[in-house]
This record gives sequence, structure tokens and C-alpha cells, in this order.
Amino acid sequence: MAKKFVVVDLETTGNSPKKGDRIIQFAAVVIEGGKITEVFTSFVNPLQPIPAFIEELTGIRDSDVQDAPLFSAISGKVSSLLDDAYFVAHNVLFDLGFLQEELLMAGEKAFSGPVIDTVELARFMEPGADSYKLSDLAEREGLTHDRPHQADSDALVTAELFLLFLRKIAEFPERILFQLSQLAEGLKSDLNLVLNKIALQKTADAEMPESLALVNGIALKKQDYCNNAQSDISESITFPYSMDEKELLFTKCEARLESRSGQNEMMDEVYHSFQNGTHALIEAGTGIGKSLGYLLPAAFFSKRYRKKVIISTHTIQLQEQLMAKEIPQLEQIIPFSLKSALLKGRNNYISIRKFAKSLEDENDNYDTTLAKMQILVWLTRTEYGDRDELNLSSGGLLYWNTIRNEKDDPFGSSPWDEFDFYRRAKENAAQADLIITNHALILSDIEAGGKVLPEYDYAVIDEGHHFEKAAAKHLGVRIDYLGARLVLGHFGLYEQRQLFYKTEKVIGSHPLRGKVPSQPKLNSLVAEAIYEMDEFFKLAVAYASRDGKRGTAKRITSRISENYNKREWEALKNAAIRFSFCLKDLHSSTTSIMRLMEEIKTKESLGFIGSLIAFIEELETLRRGIGSFFNSGEGFVKWVEADLRAPQNSTGLISMPVSVSNEISTRFFLEKKSVILTSATLTVNHSFRFTLEGLGLDADYANLLAIPSPFDYRENVKLFISTDLPEINSVPQNEYITEIAGRIISICDAAQGRLLVLFTSHDMLRKTYELVKESGLLSEYALIAQGITGGSRSRLTRSFQKYDKAVLFGTNSFWEGIDIPGEGLSCLIVVRLPFSPPDEPLTKAKCELIEKRGGKPFSEYSLPEAVLRFKQGFGRLIRTGNDKGVIVVFDKRLGESSYGREFLQSIPPVAVKRADIDEVVTEIESWL
Repeated sequence: MAKKFVVVDLETTGNSPKKGDRIIQFAAVVIEGGKITEVFTSFVNPLQPIPAFIEELTGIRDSDVQDAPLFSAISGKVSSLLDDAYFVAHNVLFDLGFLQEELLMAGEKAFSGPVIDTVELARFMEPGADSYKLSDLAEREGLTHDRPHQADSDALVTAELFLLFLRKIAEFPERILFQLSQLAEGLKSDLNLVLNKIALQKTADAEMPESLALVNGIALKKQDYCNNAQSDISESITFPYSMDEKELLFTKCEARLESRSGQNEMMDEVYHSFQNGTHALIEAGTGIGKSLGYLLPAAFFSKRYRKKVIISTHTIQLQEQLMAKEIPQLEQIIPFSLKSALLKGRNNYISIRKFAKSLEDENDNYDTTLAKMQILVWLTRTEYGDRDELNLSSGGLLYWNTIRNEKDDPFGSSPWDEFDFYRRAKENAAQADLIITNHALILSDIEAGGKVLPEYDYAVIDEGHHFEKAAAKHLGVRIDYLGARLVLGHFGLYEQRQLFYKTEKVIGSHPLRGKVPSQPKLNSLVAEAIYEMDEFFKLAVAYASRDGKRGTAKRITSRISENYNKREWEALKNAAIRFSFCLKDLHSSTTSIMRLMEEIKTKESLGFIGSLIAFIEELETLRRGIGSFFNSGEGFVKWVEADLRAPQNSTGLISMPVSVSNEISTRFFLEKKSVILTSATLTVNHSFRFTLEGLGLDADYANLLAIPSPFDYRENVKLFISTDLPEINSVPQNEYITEIAGRIISICDAAQGRLLVLFTSHDMLRKTYELVKESGLLSEYALIAQGITGGSRSRLTRSFQKYDKAVLFGTNSFWEGIDIPGEGLSCLIVVRLPFSPPDEPLTKAKCELIEKRGGKPFSEYSLPEAVLRFKQGFGRLIRTGNDKGVIVVFDKRLGESSYGREFLQSIPPVAVKRADIDEVVTEIESWL
């Protein structure tokens, strides 16, 4: 076995040695006995110019390498370093592959020893890391990394990171080491050798760390038991009404918070509304301090009157921000103890029982193997068992669906009960004063008659502008091919057959065996259901293709009307009936097996009951969904959407209520004593009317308060409306995209990057991004694009913030929820006013409903919806009082149409100027 580790990093002229790219810097760090014993680094003359991009990335110039040795001059030293060693690198395949070519060209032997990839190592050692880039990991672990993308600095940081991970691995209990080393045989690098070696050095009687418990072979972080005792509640608790009283409270916070007049106004309104049992809509402009504006009065009210208060958000990011930042700040300033709890839907939590069972499975694919290793390590650290704490690959997320929490096992206690994270989250919520949750769970609670959340009468709905659409989505139904396929394979056809095979093996020669279908019969039922499913979705695609609107070249959307294309509709409905019958037969057969397992009552048979229950429930949910889709009548809009490039994987059938106002009003607002809706965007031209109507609220029975932002927008923001762009419908789309790409390049140069470009169409975003990139005119800028550059919204935003020169192209979710304060964002481009396409099924149905009752669809729905979205986009630019920036709107309608003033009057007062691109560029250069 190799005796040492050699950590290698290379800088090169490009990605392919076979195409002539060469090494320009080599670095190696030798580790022996857990210590760095040698460092070797050298520039290398590549005998070719260094490309501008590489120069910009690495800071290495032609002058640095012109007098450096050729690689052949140091190849002997490199070979001797690697002799009898592990080859370690961050993204090892790149460095090793490149070095092998150079060694062979220099007449040396290729390296043939074991290799270690520190990216792969980091993925399971830091399962919750946002990013596995070297610089991000170094920052996370507190390591100094002065010169990213220079080999000597990168190699040293990689070595320090590797040593840090080795020390952490050595602290693992023997059981975890054994499990990890077994799984590591399925990894791409030779980490199993390292894990085995460390495991062999562990003594079998080594003590389990105090913080861990070993339960049925799984190491878990010990859980703090809930304190059921009520803390003393003093009726003398009084709410601090005056600014001075609030200011005195704020001095206790380490973050040195300041009381603001707008925030003070919001706190008073929230407390009064709770006290008086009235609903309230509060629009709180950027900089108000909205979160603390409702948390502080909610805390005082909850403790004073012994009432639970629900705090609901639309996004996971805000939930986690409240728990990680705002709640701790709140606890520092209030003069009493407060219990807060975070509660999400059941599927967000892991089932330890199912995870333990899955560890027995063999023949895992790579993503599943890595996910299992991540979860083994994560379970020694997590207090919540929440999926959002993990950074899983797409394949890892599919695996998660097989181990997520399920309904309580009705067949007695289990050794895992103490570590049922969902049950624990519910217990904590039952004892909490404030419960942080999300809109979807509130709506599920309404649907379930109050059985999901603890009983409550008071709530704050943050990100309230999303509540209506969240309700429509919840009250509707979506059937998609991937979801159906996942159910029928119970997360994979192989796994489904394994489940049937194992249950049949348990039944064996049991006298009651004849009561249930055999494994071949079950497999036949699954195969028949999959066949009918495929036929059903093929017909759905055919229906959409016949009459669908093509949103992009291959994306189609088709609204369903039962009185139109009757033949196709009947064919689709008949296919759905056949599919439903197959699901019913499979449901019945699987239920028979489950009941027999109950009767057998062996440990092994009971172990399968949870999986069988989950499968049965999923079959029934899918069958009910199909029934709901086809039976949803007047008041619902139905449509099919598909991508013709991969129709099966992308096809979905959606049914949604056209209006939810009556449902929300009667089942939520009339049921609760006081609900506060808050957001930065609830008014259109200073009126709450659009929001009130969408939620079914009467203005006479709700307090309405709009608190303007304290920021000086007149001094800090300039808004330009383009005057020289052609109308989008007057020229071919490619010509229009060419025009906007040129303007983005010009504005980017003037603003020196820090540019966010908001689109309303992903197709236009993609084409513009490609044109800007291909032009080469922004080669020194990092170009980051939603749906093209990999990663979530928050990950793309973090990437954008890391570069001094960057352009972020976004659509949909990027119009709101991203927070880039200070100089991180200095220029915002709005390509088109954010109107929903008029033939989008839900938009069209809403407009038809308004028209039917004699209203004006454009002014009552299309315009106010676009204004609210525009306000969200506008709010991305100025996030603190010191921010300064420019907004450029390419859409001439803002300045020329009669309704343009609705947009301008709905945002804070700013300096507005209509100008051509030359004038815009000149003004930006002089002002920024």
C-alpha cells in the first residue's frame, strides 16, 4: 500500500492536452505521518502564449513563464515525488489526466497508484456545504487561501483541507468507519483504502463520543428532550409602544439594532390587530426591518395572552433566515424566554428506519452510494433531520424519496421512535410560542381540518403576495410523468421488484400464502400499469401537440376544453380510466400483502409494513389525482404542458381553480381571529384593492397600512427608459435579441459589471446569454445565467457576488427574493415589463371570468399583476441606505403607454429619464 499522500495542483493553458494545451505551473505537497513534509512548486514554460482568459483567471502572465523550465526538466522530480504515493487532487481526474500526458511526453512512466479526489471526500464529509469549490470549502473550514487559481496556493490549501478531513474521519466511531468504507467501494476514487486503513487503527472497544448514540447500528446525534413545563408567564408583560422603549430593548442586541420609525409603526399595527382580533395587510418597503417588525409584537402577544402565533413564509430561505438570524436577535432583546419551532411538511424529514433498511441494499448507483455516505455523516450532526440541510445531487434527491418520513407506523413501538425527526418537530411546535412554517403547510392544515399544525388563531403571512397563488396550486392538482413513474417503480422499478421479491420470501410457506398474489403476478400488474401510464401520457402529448401554443421552439402548452377536440379528449379520458383501473388492482394486491405481513408478525415482516404502506398511499394519491383532474368542473382551468425534446419526462397535466378568494375567505380568514399579511409588494398605485380581491377580503374588515421605504431613492437611484429599441413585435425575434445583447454589453462596460438582467422569457434569456458570450466582448466578466449555469437561485447569487466583474441573467424567481446589498449590485436591466402571456391558461381563464362579469381584464388583472412583479424586480437594486444604482428599462411601453404611469407611481419616487443607449451609457459612466 502507498505510504504517503502527494497533493497536486496544476495550472494549464486550457482543458485538453491532446489539443495542445500545456502546464504553466506545477505544485505538489507531500504528506507523511499526518504532516506536510515537503513542498515543491515550479512555473513551467508551455512554449506557447497564455490565453487572456487563463491570464485573467490565474494572474499568471507570459513574463512569469518565459524563463521557467520546460516540463521535461522537472518530470524526473515529479515522478520521484509520486513514487509509492496516493495521488490527491481537487477534481482529481483533470489534474491526473493532464499530468499523465505530460509525463509520457517527457519519457516518464505514467502514474499507476491509488488516487483520492478531495471533491468526492468533501461531498460526504461536509454534506451540507453550499459549494464544493476549493475556495468555498477553504472559507467554510477557516483556511487561508490567498491566491485561488495559482497551483502553489491551491495545492497547499487542498493539503490542509485533506488533513483536516482525515482528522475528522479518525474521530468517527468504528461502526461509521466500517459503513463508510464499505460504501466507498462504489466511489470513483480510492477513498475506501484510506477509510479501511483508519478503521483498522480503531480499537473495537473505542468509546462512543458523548454526543452520539448508536441505535441498531446507526450513529445519531443525541436529541435534546422537549421541556414540557410551561415557563412562567407574567401578565405584567407589556408591549413597548414608545420609540424610546423599543430603543432600550434594541440596545441589548449584539448586532446593535436601531429602532426605525416605519418599523415602530409596523410593530404597533401588528400588536393592535392581534389584540383587537382584526386582520391586517401591511406593505413594508425595503429597509423597514419587516421580520423584526412582526416577530417582536408576535412574541409579546404570545407570551402575554398565552396564544400560539404562526409565522408563515413562501420560501425555505426566509424560514431558515428567521430561525438562524432574526429569532436569535429577538431572543436577545425581549425580557422573557421564548420558545420557537420550525415545522415543515413530513416529506422534508428523514425516516431513520427506512434509511437503515436501505443500507442493506446492494448494487447502488453512484449517486445513491454518495448520498448514503453523506447521510451517515449528517446523522451524527443534525438536530432536525431536514432534507434542506443536505446538498444532494439530482440522483441523491431521487434516493431521498425512498427514505423520507412516512405516516406513523401503526404496528407498535420502534427503536427509531426517539429519532423520528418529524414527530419531534411536531412536539416542539406543540410547545412553542412562535411556529415558523410555510404557506403550503398552512394550506395543508386548512385542507386537513386543522390536523397538521397545532391549534392556532393568530398568524403572520410573510411574503404575502404569494399566498393567493400558493392556495391555487394547493387546491389544484398536477399529474406528471416523472412523478407517476416514480410511484410505480416505488422510486425505481428494480427497487419495486426487490420489495415484492423480499416480501414473497418472508411469506415463504406460510399457510395464508394463497391469499396474496405471487411475485410474478405483482410484477405483471406493475408492468401493465406502466404500459397504460405510457399510453396515457403519449395521448396527453398528442393532445397538446395538436392545439398547443409553443412557448419556445419545443415547449408547448395546451389548455383543455371538454367541448373542443372532443375525440382527442374522449381518448385521453378513456386512457385515464384504464390507467386508474390498473392502479386500483395494484393497490388491492399490495394491500393484501400488507395485511398478511400484519398477521405473520415476525420482525422481518413488520419491517416491510412501512414500505408497503408508503407504496399503497402513493398509488391512492396518484389515482385520486387522476380522478380530481378529470372531474374538476366549472371554476377550474385545465391544461397540458410538455417539452417535445423529451415529452415523457416533461409532460404534466394541471388543474387549478380560477379563483380561490371564496375558499380562502371562508376556510381561513373567517376561521382565524387575526391574520397579518405582509410583503414589500401588496399595493398597486397606492391601492390594496387587487390583493384584497384575490384573497376574498373586504377592505372594511381589514386594517390597511403601507409603510414607505426609509431610503432616499431620489438621490440614490436613476431610472432610464430606452427610446431607441425597436418594438418587439415589429422586428424578427433574433433581430430584437441582437439589439438587446448589444445594449447589455455597452451598459456592462459602463457599469463595470455588477449587473443583473431580468427577463420574462427563459428562451429570450438563453439566446441573449449565448449571443453575449459568443461575442467575446465581455470575456473578462463572469457570465452567470439561470437554467444554464448550474445551481439554485441562491447558489447563482452567491457566485455572482464573488466576482468583481459579473453579469447575472435571471427570469421568474430572480425578480424577487435575492438580496445583494452594497456595491454587489449597481445596475439593473429590465428587458420587458413582466406581463403574463395573455394565452397562458390560468391568466386567460382569469381574464375570461372578469370579462364574464362585465369587468375589464387588463386593468383588473393583467396590469396589477405585472405592476406587483415590476415592484419586486425594482426592489432588487437598493437593499441598504447606502446603496446607489441605475435601472434601465428596455421596454418603451413604460414611457409611452397610457398605463406606464401605473408602474412608475407604484414604485418609490425616483429620477426618470427617457434616453437612447449612448446617453444612458454616458450617464452611467459619470454617475457610477
